[in-house]
Amino acid sequence: MSIPPSPTTIDRIFREEYGRAVSVLIGAFGDIDVAEEAVQDAFAAAVSRWPQSGLPPSPAGWIITTAKNRAVDRFRKDASRQQRHEAALLLRQAEATEEESVVLDDRLRLIFTCCHPALARAAQVALTLRLLGGLTTEEIARAFLVPEPTMAQRIVRAKRKIRDAAIPYRVPTEADLPVRLSAVLAVVYLIFNEGYKASTGATLVREDLCAEAIRLGRVITELMPDEPEAQGLLALMLLIASRNKARCSAEGALVLLDDQDRALWDRELIDEGQQLVQACLRRNRPGPYQIQAAINAVHTDAYAAADTDWAQILALYDQLTTVAPSPVVALNRAVAVAQVEGAQEALDAVDKTHLTNYYAFYAVRADLLSKLGRRAEAATAYTTAIELTENHAERAFLASQRDRTDGGPLPR
Repeated sequence: MSIPPSPTTIDRIFREEYGRAVSVLIGAFGDIDVAEEAVQDAFAAAVSRWPQSGLPPSPAGWIITTAKNRAVDRFRKDASRQQRHEAALLLRQAEATEEESVVLDDRLRLIFTCCHPALARAAQVALTLRLLGGLTTEEIARAFLVPEPTMAQRIVRAKRKIRDAAIPYRVPTEADLPVRLSAVLAVVYLIFNEGYKASTGATLVREDLCAEAIRLGRVITELMPDEPEAQGLLALMLLIASRNKARCSAEGALVLLDDQDRALWDRELIDEGQQLVQACLRRNRPGPYQIQAAINAVHTDAYAAADTDWAQILALYDQLTTVAPSPVVALNRAVAVAQVEGAQEALDAVDKTHLTNYYAFYAVRADLLSKLGRRAEAATAYTTAIELTENHAERAFLASQRDRTDGGPLPR
């Protein structure tokens, strides 16, 4: 018997394999709810069995096989489901003869399927994050800055619409791909963001989600090499991920960009990301992901924080504000404003965003208030930011900044 896996190991396997297992089950049975229930049952069985039996040689294969068996058991017990199953199988068999997929990756195929034009954009993204990323409803709600019940209703409605409209689990044709690209890129970036800055838990970074998003980004750019926004998103993720090893101390504490050891930055990812940015510039069809990638390319050009070309970054944020204005973009732009024009100008810009349910709003505001010497207001803002984030590393960092504001030297 192999060494019994720890709960952490099983949780990691769940995070890494949930999307693939759901994709395979939907492909096999053509029913989203059946797929989710079967995969969740399989993981529940794993939690119960693996600590005694040890980890199987292929955990992913064990999960998928167990899930398929559980689904078959359910069909046998449920005559109506059996009928739906048979109908779905016939439908998929018919479709398979009609078109040849250009999307060969199971998980990417699931993304394109969830991004069917019949669903609203928010529903497309939420459903894909749920099915592919295995994110909880709470995590998705945080990514969208909406209450958890609102997100739960959104996901249920999306599933119901797929069922009621008889939207099949179908592979998109090549002609469908450009129409669905925008939503697909949004999904991949949200998966990456949840990995880069986990909304909950003890660690700041979830490497599995970052790696999966980058892998999907590579598949998309190979699939659609003439789409600069796909290249821009891949460049953006590579450049941001290049800093992962420098973002936390050995004790797991968050390290701000200015304080990071840039020798720890991954030069291979930086070089690849910057080459993609250069390729995008040559195309001269700027979009939001390309501009954000360019901003991060400027950061990675600086070998020391003091060498950062903040004027260029601010100019790029001005361009991003024109192309894709949003309160979050305005908040991020304010950070560049603080470097170029001063803390008061940045604070004025922050207060116009009205992102009052977003922890970063209070964290940025607190930092600016500290720089302006308004200690009491800064401490209050830090406290609110702490209350709005569930990530342990961020909470610890914000608490340390608040303590320094209260009694020690002002944060830089």
